Amino acid sequence: MERVPHTMSRMGDVLAGFHAAWEFESDSVLIRYERGIRTPKLFSALGERRIPLAAIEAVTLEPGRRGTVVLRIVPRPGADPLTEAAAGQLKDHCDPYRLVLPAERDALAEYYADELRAGLTESGPAERFLVAAPEVPLSFKAYDAKASFDGRTVRFRWFWTGASSAKWKAGDQSFAVSELSGVEWRSPEVFEGYLRLLRGEDLPVQADQDPATVVFGLGYGAVHESLPFAAAVLSAIRRGRGPMAAVAASSPRRDPADVAERIRHLGELHTAGLVTDEEFSAKKAELLAEL
Repeated sequence: MERVPHTMSRMGDVLAGFHAAWEFESDSVLIRYERGIRTPKLFSALGERRIPLAAIEAVTLEPGRRGTVVLRIVPRPGADPLTEAAAGQLKDHCDPYRLVLPAERDALAEYYADELRAGLTESGPAERFLVAAPEVPLSFKAYDAKASFDGRTVRFRWFWTGASSAKWKAGDQSFAVSELSGVEWRSPEVFEGYLRLLRGEDLPVQADQDPATVVFGLGYGAVHESLPFAAAVLSAIRRGRGPMAAVAASSPRRDPADVAERIRHLGELHTAGLVTDEEFSAKKAELLAEL
């Protein structure tokens, strides 16, 4: 449903709150996040976000804790890859569209809330992402792998200290964006968090056994690292698998020392009876071929 267009009457105004400042423009709000030890790490990782008025579903203003008020932008469903990937799992203090202000500024906050509401032009689900995804390349350490994304290909490089034998036997994984149908992010702040790459009609597999999934753990896959990663991959998938997304980057040559370490670990799995003779020979040949 379309609404009557409206131009912000005080374009260029800035409303500063705790950890962020909102700059109001004619067709968008530019949110700049502070950097500092008290600022949520997700905000520091994002740096800034520009949300078009066309991407906003609603604007709310409500009392906060300890003498504050909270001005919040609610993105339209499907408008922002970050909130889509988060799927409602972000805690309030990590909400990138939440501005906390001292309670004595409630009248000013109400003014800007009204100005924003008057400028909203659309509602309902968005047909495409309207907010830019985090920039690539991106990478982070999960418990069982290092995940990297260059805009075209997602790669999982297993850690021999964390990866299950099933993942180790499957080998390091590369997924072209064109092969993927979606991303499932389960916050590391809950039990058994993970990042799973979805590929059509794949049957569900336990995360620690699925070569298309990296699992999180204490200190691994933190929100400020894994969520922007998930959002960037999701955005690339939704772009329609254009020419850049459809071409998988060629696999780089491996460091000989790295290959030797992997063969050593493979031998340990073989000695422990977790890998058959045939699997050992095949995987060893595959690793040697990467030199």
